[in-house]
Amino acid sequence: MLTPHRPRCRLLGSTTRSGLGQPSGLGSSLSDLLQAHTHGGNIQAVCAPDGFPLWVSEAEPGSVHDITAARGRALPALYRAAAAGLPTLADPGYEGAGIGILIPVKQPPGGGELDVNTRTRNAIQRSLRCLGERGFALLNQRWRTLQHITASPSKIGAIARAALVLTHFEHGYIR
Repeated sequence: MLTPHRPRCRLLGSTTRSGLGQPSGLGSSLSDLLQAHTHGGNIQAVCAPDGFPLWVSEAEPGSVHDITAARGRALPALYRAAAAGLPTLADPGYEGAGIGILIPVKQPPGGGELDVNTRTRNAIQRSLRCLGERGFALLNQRWRTLQHITASPSKIGAIARAALVLTHFEHGYIR
């Protein structure tokens, strides 16, 4: 049985794991993965505002971009939440994600600067989004197998989902 958890917003992120077990982090680039010369997986996750992981996806191949992986896995459910007034904070890798997915505003081309209100909004959003990193840290640091995994993406996803269930049990979300 899951205990009720009613967040005011959700955090969307991804992590790419190389076969060497080094996380490339949220919004990692494909070049990070190619430098490792190994296979990896792109795992999408939705976290509560306090950074507790609520859901993880199956792993996509590491070459799949964040927005592409999210469109097939996480975004359909998040759109329904956005329509009900529950926004989602994400990193710039999710640009163009659609309704209710809030990303930081990029610098204008040509070296222009953002106005003070936009810079402030970006800073606040970054400070809130960093809690999403906590969700990955709860899974990655607690469950050693996720630190040095060299399995195929399909197995990585199954292991990550099992780690999520164990984390929920450990923190009292499942009784």
